[in-house]
Parts: sequence; C-alpha cells; structure tokens
Amino acid sequence: MKFYRDVLGLAEIRRHKSPRGSELVFLKAPASEEQIEINVFPGSGPVQVQPDLTHLAFEVDSLEEFGKHLAQHGLKYSDGPTTTSTGTVFAFIDAPERL
Repeated sequence: MKFYRDVLGLAEIRRHKSPRGSELVFLKAPASEEQIEINVFPGSGPVQVQPDLTHLAFEVDSLEEFGKHLAQHGLKYSDGPTTTSTGTVFAFIDAPERL
C-alpha cells in the first residue's frame, strides 16, 4: 500500500476481508470520487492475466516532475515517456504486487 499512498498519492478509504479470505483495499485519488479496488486472495494461487490488460491511468501536470518524484522513491518509468502523433505524452511505471 505504501506505493499507492506515497508514490501515487492515493488515500485508503477502507479495507475489508471477505469470508473466503480475500483482502480488499479501496483507494481514492485526490479530487476524485472514483474508487480503485486492489485485492489479494492467497488461496487462489497466481492469477494469469495478459500484462497489457492490467493497468491504471492517471493524468499528471508534468511527466518530467512526476519522474523526479519517482526518483525520490527509487523508481523510474518502465516505458516512455512517449509522444503520440497527436502530441499526447504518456509513460508507464510498474507497481509492486503486494498489499
């Protein structure tokens, strides 16, 4: 959760453990009412999902400044920044897999 809180700036809204043993954490970005659910269910074993189907997207004011913020946490972009033909710039970072 440290990654989501300290690096991405998300706030933990609540945490819940289901009767079958999965742990769910609900997060919210500042100035947004949308919630993100992160969950883990150790009893299920590894989940196999195509890597390009599991991502979250956030808009930042400056990828350069966010890159500096990442560096302060010992992280860097895993891909990009890349500029599209329309001038949109995007980049990716990899999140840890632990709650």
